[in-house]
Amino acid sequence: VSISDEPETLYKRLSLLVKGHDKAVLDSYEYFAVLAAKELGISVEKVHKPPKKIERLTLLKSVHIYKKHRVQYEMRTHYMCLELKYLTSSTAAVYLEYVQRNLPEGVAMEVKKAKIEKIPEHIQEPVWDTLPQVEETEVKS
Repeated sequence: VSISDEPETLYKRLSLLVKGHDKAVLDSYEYFAVLAAKELGISVEKVHKPPKKIERLTLLKSVHIYKKHRVQYEMRTHYMCLELKYLTSSTAAVYLEYVQRNLPEGVAMEVKKAKIEKIPEHIQEPVWDTLPQVEETEVKS
């Protein structure tokens, strides 16, 4: 365990997008990931399943003739998105390592992190306080 003096990074949201061809494997992995998050005390914002992507490929059965005889293949990619809220960098690192080590075969994962940062000083003070005063003139019609 390493101890450092620098403050921990805070994440507002950690989004895991898991892709796979087998729906049952993804459902099982969803249960595992949510259970692991609850064991570490991480709040799960939501788990949703974006629509699956279906890719079809049509090939001729015969190489030379019989153009009407074809075979269709289909690849279905199922998705599962898990969103976690308010994490520290150490908690996120432990959770991600545990979840990625137990990733099933044939399943891919994308991780997106939204970091919480301080507002820069040049933005903190309102812009309208620094603008020069404009003299207003009355217009008579």
